[in-house]
Amino acid sequence: MRTTTLWNDKWIFVKEGKKQEISLPHTWNAVDGQTGPEQYYRGTCIYEKTFGRPVFNYGERVYIEFRGVNSSCKVFWGEKEIAAHDGGYSTFRVDITDFLQDENLIQVHVSNEPNGDVYPQRADFTFYGGIYRDVYMVIVDEKHFDLDYYGTNGLYVTPRIIGDDAEIEIKAYVNGGDSVLISVDGVSEQKFPVMEIDGRKMVHGKFMIADVHLWNGMADPYLYNITATLFDDEKECDRIYDRFGVREFSVDAKKGFFLNGKSYPLHGVSRHQDREGVGNALTRKMHEEDIDLILSMGANSIRLAHYQHDRYFYDLCDEKGIVVWAEIPYITVHMDAGRENTISQMKELIVQNYNHASIMCWALSNEITLQGITEDLMENHRILNDMVHEMDPARYSAMANLFLLETDSPLVTLPDIRGYNLYYGWYVGEMEDNDRWFDEFHKNHPDVAIGLTEYGADAVIDLQSPKPEKGDYTESYQALYHEHMLEMFAARPYIWGTYLWNMFEFAAAGRNEAGDPGKNHKGVITFDRKQKKDAYYIYKAWWSDEPFVHLCGRRYHDRIEEETEIKVYSNQKSITLYVDGEKYATKNGEHVFKFKVTISGTHSIKAVSGIFSDEMEIKKVSEPNPLYFAPDKKVKNWFDVPAGIEEKEGYLSINSTMAEIQAVTEGKAIIDHIMASMKKETAGGMGEGVRISEAMQQMIARQPLVKLLQQGGMDTDSEEVQAISAALLKIRKI
Repeated sequence: MRTTTLWNDKWIFVKEGKKQEISLPHTWNAVDGQTGPEQYYRGTCIYEKTFGRPVFNYGERVYIEFRGVNSSCKVFWGEKEIAAHDGGYSTFRVDITDFLQDENLIQVHVSNEPNGDVYPQRADFTFYGGIYRDVYMVIVDEKHFDLDYYGTNGLYVTPRIIGDDAEIEIKAYVNGGDSVLISVDGVSEQKFPVMEIDGRKMVHGKFMIADVHLWNGMADPYLYNITATLFDDEKECDRIYDRFGVREFSVDAKKGFFLNGKSYPLHGVSRHQDREGVGNALTRKMHEEDIDLILSMGANSIRLAHYQHDRYFYDLCDEKGIVVWAEIPYITVHMDAGRENTISQMKELIVQNYNHASIMCWALSNEITLQGITEDLMENHRILNDMVHEMDPARYSAMANLFLLETDSPLVTLPDIRGYNLYYGWYVGEMEDNDRWFDEFHKNHPDVAIGLTEYGADAVIDLQSPKPEKGDYTESYQALYHEHMLEMFAARPYIWGTYLWNMFEFAAAGRNEAGDPGKNHKGVITFDRKQKKDAYYIYKAWWSDEPFVHLCGRRYHDRIEEETEIKVYSNQKSITLYVDGEKYATKNGEHVFKFKVTISGTHSIKAVSGIFSDEMEIKKVSEPNPLYFAPDKKVKNWFDVPAGIEEKEGYLSINSTMAEIQAVTEGKAIIDHIMASMKKETAGGMGEGVRISEAMQQMIARQPLVKLLQQGGMDTDSEEVQAISAALLKIRKI
């Protein structure tokens, strides 16, 4: 019978000729992948392990199982290459039986170097190199459940609800034996014969569960335990264990998401798997902490971006009742030579995770149209979409689309469901443009189910402002942004799901922003998981039933204004504010409670609702605290006095909207010149073939030119902007 042994200890890691003994999981980018582009190492390193001949019986096979090696690797036995794998986020196995000696040396050459055929290659997150998940030695009988097909465990369970009962379809792939006994705890035990179909040995059968206990999301995430035992005549050859849940997902273009036939709005977050000082070499305890933090905010769905996550994390989602969006790292830039890799990564994602009750869709790609749509890209998506439906007709195919993708593109409606990644109110436009975009989409495409798969605003937790504005990287603006987004969702029940980008800060080695390089700061919890930003609590106020009171702005301690705003987030209906121990005011409402307080020294502030309370201290100062402002010159500090913008009656200016300027021939020529210049300066520009959507065009048309210049990183005091201003002041308005 099968034995599985953790094989993480006593590895030698070799980087640029230097050796050190390590234990797995391990990544060589745990530090440099989080500190900005200058130090980030992308290359090839070697992991090697010396070991004696394991104890196993004649006729048994010995496999080494790798749960995650990023991103490509070759396995050597001495000088001989015995296996290779491309794709850094999935399980693969190597049969070493025929190579074993009394003393053995295995080497794994691992590369995260750039290439043209293995995804991902360009994305806003760090591609950590290493053997960063667990490794196991698996010893099995020569007749066993399939271990050689894309990392599968060989067992597939498909439940279908029929009234109060459920039909359970079983498929199990084997490489020998004559029958498989399927046992479901307390329900059924049946033996099915092995047959050969399309060249593969398998069993295929069905049985019923009467009065089935449904997997019902977070309210009741019930799972059935299943055991499959392979027999050869009377001999028990192999045994595997798994779990499954019986549930039904559906999406309605007008009413949103449904679980088991009942409306179930998806309040989702996105998650990257890495954390500070660890990279992606997470322990089980870290995975558990992540899911507990997500649940504490009240989320009931997770987009596991942008790749296959650890098997253990999917297990946790099953157990907790979280609905999961699963995807492959086919992201940002389509590579003509990468098609086979997208196919293999999708097969691995599906076969390795098929039995997880939590997974509701297999996503084909993310923001893949950055450089336009080619026929090769379209064909790649058609192949993946058809493959998803063939391999798993019970789940949805899905896509997350770049906001620039035209909503009438055939790519939008190719998969069963889709979302857009919209950043109005951060990178472009204003918060309200999110509302307009969804209203327009739903009006023009009422029968197309639409979700919001990314949205967010960066916030470095120490940056603060009493007058937050887009682009300032303050905790204050991020909170305002998410206040608006939650109100927007509540008014549009047809949005089948929303996924906050991101639950946690994560490493993006190419970034260097706001004085804290190497990170994407959109997380509502810090990279080390130790601090919750104010925005975390506005979600808790909307989504969680756990009573709480939270005072915003506790990190904005030193305040220069004489009258300051005290803001409280809570899921209670009434908040009483105390200042210096004295009752100040009581307000009734929902989610957000605001008070104006005059300050003159150091004050204690306390917010109370019944037995729930929160306290902080603030102080009136005469000069702004410089620690509250980003050193990056592109970030405009709230205390800066803006340069005077000259205007002349009847003439254009940089305060005029884009529509006003483009309505005049001379003005349009200036805009065309500016846009061409910006495009040249933008690394990896949008490329030919990308059309700006109608909603995007309307949003741009409403914007004053000065805002777009600021978003493009131009200083309004610069000579270039002053020259644009002077030119516009000579052109009469229409």
